[in-house]
Amino acid sequence: MLTDLFTIQQLAKEKEIENDLFTVFLQSQHAETIDNLVFELNEKITPQINCTTCGNCCKSLLINVTEEEADILSKYLNQTREVFDSNYLEKSTHLMVINKVPCHFLSDNQCTVYEHRFAGCREFPALHLPKFVKRLFTVFMHYERCPIIFNVVEALKQKTKFIP
Repeated sequence: MLTDLFTIQQLAKEKEIENDLFTVFLQSQHAETIDNLVFELNEKITPQINCTTCGNCCKSLLINVTEEEADILSKYLNQTREVFDSNYLEKSTHLMVINKVPCHFLSDNQCTVYEHRFAGCREFPALHLPKFVKRLFTVFMHYERCPIIFNVVEALKQKTKFIP
C-alpha cells in the first residue's frame, strides 16, 4: 500500500499514458461491474490508510459549500452568517467555496469541525458512489493527490486484468 505522496506523485507522472489508456479501457467495460469492483476495493483499501497522516485533500482542494452547510457551521462556530461568510467563503452568483487552501479548519492534519464538515469533505474521495466510469476525469484529477484513490485505481487495474 503506497501512502507517500512524493512517491505517488512521481508514479502518477510516469503512468499518465497508462492511465489515459486505462480510462478508455474502463469506458468499454460494464459500468455496474466496475462500480462493484471499486466498491469492493474501496472497502478493503480505505481502512488501511490513515487520512490524518496525509490530510492532502484538506491542503489542496477548494470545497463547494451550500447555504445550509454554511448556516450549520456558522451556528456551530457561534458566528453570524455575515461574519462566517466574510471569514471563510468565496462567493459567486451560483456557488460558494471555501476561500483558503489549506482549509481554515485543518489543524495537525485533523478537521477541527469534523462533525459539521461539508458534504464535499464527507464524500471525498467518493469511491463509495456509483457511476465511477462517469467520474473518471475527477478520479484521475485526484489520483496523485489521494493515496486511497491511487491505491484503488492501481488495484482496479489488476482486478480488471488491464494490460497497457
